[in-house]
Amino acid sequence: MASILITGASKGVGRATARELAKRGHRVVATARDPRTLEDLDVDQRLRLDVSDQASVEAAVEQAGEIDTLLSNAAVIFRAAVEASPTDELERLYAQNTVGAIRVTQALLPQMRRRRQGRLLFVSSVGGRTVIPGNAAYAATKWALEGFAETLAVEVADFGIDVTLAQPGPISSGALDDMLTYRLPDDPYAELLSGGIPPEVMVTPEYVATALADLVELPSVPLRVPVGPLAEEVIAARDRAPYDRPFVR
Repeated sequence: MASILITGASKGVGRATARELAKRGHRVVATARDPRTLEDLDVDQRLRLDVSDQASVEAAVEQAGEIDTLLSNAAVIFRAAVEASPTDELERLYAQNTVGAIRVTQALLPQMRRRRQGRLLFVSSVGGRTVIPGNAAYAATKWALEGFAETLAVEVADFGIDVTLAQPGPISSGALDDMLTYRLPDDPYAELLSGGIPPEVMVTPEYVATALADLVELPSVPLRVPVGPLAEEVIAARDRAPYDRPFVR
């Protein structure tokens, strides 16, 4: 049985993974900005944790005690062409998706180093390796997270700590149904940003939760793990594509 701290457990993948890990008998510490959203989860602890607030992170880590695995899941998203992306919203996404993940990691690393054991499991995205129009801000935060995580994997290997990035494709959690979107007047990018994601290519939060729970339990993990058929196909295509021109054109 492992002790797992999950960020962003109030809904979607975080909630489904908390349930899956608890069902498997693990000690689960579920966290969210509003712990009232966690009341119906049958887990060991339900704590307030805002990844963008240092004091909140430190308090939650202290209350959680010894943690074997961090499952860093908290993230936000919006849709916009680069030209239409408000800079304050870009900063908000980086603060949550990238800096927030690193902040929680920094808070947990000292205890993992002392024990010379631990696992850092980051929920990245197929968008952490590929791009589509309108998704630049979210993708950039995940590309940055992947850079941090890959470097971190080298830095902590000698302390018995491993690092892995789960890369799911689009998830039918509801987050993509009515996404916050920014557009320019008489939007010159309207055609590029038209259309949505076909439901048939999405995976469910429970599908991703099973994959994440398996990564918690594996004796050793690879650095990157595509989650779902679409993610596997798209990332493989990205790996084959030439890097001297945009993948999407």
